Amino acid sequence: MSPDPNTDPTAFWEELYQQRERVWSGRANAALVAVAGEFAPGRALDLGCGEGGDSIWLAEQGWTVTGVDISATALARAASHAASRVVDADRIEWTQADLSEWRPEGEYDLVSACFLHSPVAFPREQVLQRAALPVASGGHLLVVGHAEFPNWSGTREGGHEHPELPTAQEVFDSLELPEDEWEVVVAEPRSRDAVGPDGQEAVLVDSVLLVRRR
Repeated sequence: MSPDPNTDPTAFWEELYQQRERVWSGRANAALVAVAGEFAPGRALDLGCGEGGDSIWLAEQGWTVTGVDISATALARAASHAASRVVDADRIEWTQADLSEWRPEGEYDLVSACFLHSPVAFPREQVLQRAALPVASGGHLLVVGHAEFPNWSGTREGGHEHPELPTAQEVFDSLELPEDEWEVVVAEPRSRDAVGPDGQEAVLVDSVLLVRRR
C-alpha cells in the first residue's frame, strides 16, 4: 500500500524501522565501495545513513564520518552495529535531522547521498543541491539512486506510487553546479546483484553520479 504523501516523514520512517529488527543488509552500497575505495580517507558526510552500513564501512576504511538520518531508531541501530564491529566511536558522529531542513556545517572530502527516495513528501532535488555546498576543493559528491525500482517494491511501469526516476545526467543537470568549479567523474547506470526482503534474487540498476569540486 502506498502511504499518504502528506504523512509526517519522521513518523513514517520511525514506523518503518520499528517494523523489523533490521531493514537493510548492513553492507555498504556497491557504488560507494567502488568509488570511495579509490580515495584517501578524510571527512565524509553520509546523508540518509539509515542503519549505518555506508558510514560504518567508511569509518573502517579510516574516514571520519558524520551520518545523518531522520529516524532515531535507525541511528540507535547504526550505533549498535558500529559498536559490534568495534569501530572507534570517535570515527562516526550520528546526527538525527530532517534533511529537508538540516544544513551541513564545515567541509567534507566526500558527501554521499545514496538512495534518497521517499514515498512521503521529500524535496530531493533541493537536498541534493545543498549536499554540494560543503564539498571541499578536490572533494567529491556521490549521488546514487534507483534507475528502476526493485520488483519487490510494489511499483510497476506506468504505476503511480513513485515519480519517474531521473538518470545520472538529469540529476547532474538539476544540481546546477558551476561548470568551471566542478567536473563529472561518473554519470552512468550500473547493475548489481541484490536480494530482496523475502530472499528474492534480482539484478538491479542504479543511477550513479560522482562529481568532483576542482
